[in-house]
Amino acid sequence: MMETLEEYLERAEQAHGHMCAGQVLGVRMAMLGCQQIGITDPRHSERKNILVFVEIDRCAADAINTVTGCRLGKRTLKYHDYGKLAATFLNLQTDAAVRVVALDSSREAADIAFSEIENKYQRQLQAYKVLPDEKLFKIERVKVNVPAQDQPGRPVSRVICEGCGEGINDQREVIKDQRLLCRACAGDAYYTKL
Repeated sequence: MMETLEEYLERAEQAHGHMCAGQVLGVRMAMLGCQQIGITDPRHSERKNILVFVEIDRCAADAINTVTGCRLGKRTLKYHDYGKLAATFLNLQTDAAVRVVALDSSREAADIAFSEIENKYQRQLQAYKVLPDEKLFKIERVKVNVPAQDQPGRPVSRVICEGCGEGINDQREVIKDQRLLCRACAGDAYYTKL
């Protein structure tokens, strides 16, 4: 079953290394997302039923992992670099999905709720623990199509790049100049060989 907010916050702080407003938002976002799609035990009995898409690589992503147990290595956590404090929660068994977005207005709500605290980060940290969900988040019902090559589990394909000879899983290869290549050899590398 779902733990309490305080229990999740304690575990999130241990896993992430510190407590901050982003951690609180991430924990609350994940608890809300799971509740909205009918997942009550994401880390245990229902761990194979949930897929999460995070849109930012900041503190909240670690907190979402703490609550849901979703991980990149298990292919149950997907990262889309939108730079938004948002995540989509998908129940793989029912196809129910919601996208939960942290509202920018929550910062102002924190300022109002805890105006006596001088430090804005401390105001947010305290406020995000107690403000109602509707002051913190926008919830959108969405549909998520997850192709077979993006599903959790074993790879659905594996080929060898004709450029570097490295293996490529799950149809991530490209055809360029009539050659089967990895993205790096096709010119889309995030690194430069020295």
